[in-house]
Amino acid sequence: MPFPTTPAAAPARTLALFCKVVDNYGDIGICWRLARQLQREHAVAVTLWVDDLVSFRRICPEVGTNLDMQQINGVTVRHWRDQDGVFGAADVADIVIEFFACDIPPGYIRAMAECTPRPVWLNLEGLTAETWVEGCHTLSSPHPSMSLTKYFFFPGFTSRTGGLLAESGLERQRSEFQNDPAAMASFLGHFGVSAAEMASLKVSLFCYPQAPVAELFAAWQRNPQAVTCLVPEGVASAAVEAFLGRPPTVGASATRGALTVRVLPFVPQPDYDRLLWACDLNFVRGEDSFVRAQWAARPFIWHIYPQDENLHHVKLKAFLHVYAGATAHLQALSLGWNDATTVDWSTIWPAFAADMPEIAEKAVDWQRQMLANGDLSSNLLKFVDTVK
Repeated sequence: MPFPTTPAAAPARTLALFCKVVDNYGDIGICWRLARQLQREHAVAVTLWVDDLVSFRRICPEVGTNLDMQQINGVTVRHWRDQDGVFGAADVADIVIEFFACDIPPGYIRAMAECTPRPVWLNLEGLTAETWVEGCHTLSSPHPSMSLTKYFFFPGFTSRTGGLLAESGLERQRSEFQNDPAAMASFLGHFGVSAAEMASLKVSLFCYPQAPVAELFAAWQRNPQAVTCLVPEGVASAAVEAFLGRPPTVGASATRGALTVRVLPFVPQPDYDRLLWACDLNFVRGEDSFVRAQWAARPFIWHIYPQDENLHHVKLKAFLHVYAGATAHLQALSLGWNDATTVDWSTIWPAFAADMPEIAEKAVDWQRQMLANGDLSSNLLKFVDTVK
């Protein structure tokens, strides 16, 4: 079932989205997808304020890192340099979103209070499967000294949250690509993947530095089926360099036992989607690639952003509790990958691999469940309309 398409119309409202990049690519990845979808599918005039244009450029090559303002794919991108900007009411958008509790400039907030009517102010929170978010989704928070109200908007996995970010037509595009072996072979061929490697177990690897990559590589070298691991440059550098025996630059590759590792460049978001679609298994990290792996309808392992006091383990376990594809072996591998438990990689990997056909089937069922909740951008605008 494809995502419903919202007819385009003349821009009727404006939106400012403020993003401070903490997770290198995940934060800006989410905001960039949201900005493009709001502009393209809902005819919203979006201004994206972002503090780290260098990280932004890794996923969007059109970004000029030395520009204060630029237009990209219909979105106005502003370099958010500091908190000292001077703004008037005319500078304020109809809808103001701060991503993940970032502090927008005080001058912009004061200008918001001067507007009539006031803008709708949202704090777009991080994604979690914890049940408490259902009670906090769309809660209001009055400003302590100004006539302004902020609303908390939570993405999530149930109908009592904001849903997941997904563009219209995404499911159709994925299905067409995955049902076209020639298209997948051509796409992966650009990264040096050979015809023989197309018949192997193809894995994309995107993780934080502390992931036990070396242990997984050792298990893959003993795998009965050939494994081709595709890893972006700069990811798991120490383990990849040790495996390759040389610096892990783009294009570098090596084969040891059953495992071939290839180093890929960072690619624009549409190509990253295709990479997830073309692989049999995806290791993803943070939030943006985590959500895209769910729309890929393939087995995946999530490396969650680490937090103090191991709070990320609570979030990981909450997701594994609700995820349709969470077999016992997927749960065990996920917990081991995130250092939430100790696992024997030589035994957990074969057990998980045996589960992969079942996990793939359940991944499709999970997509249908998430689709029934609606997509994040549409749900967000529907809520804005209730506030207006």
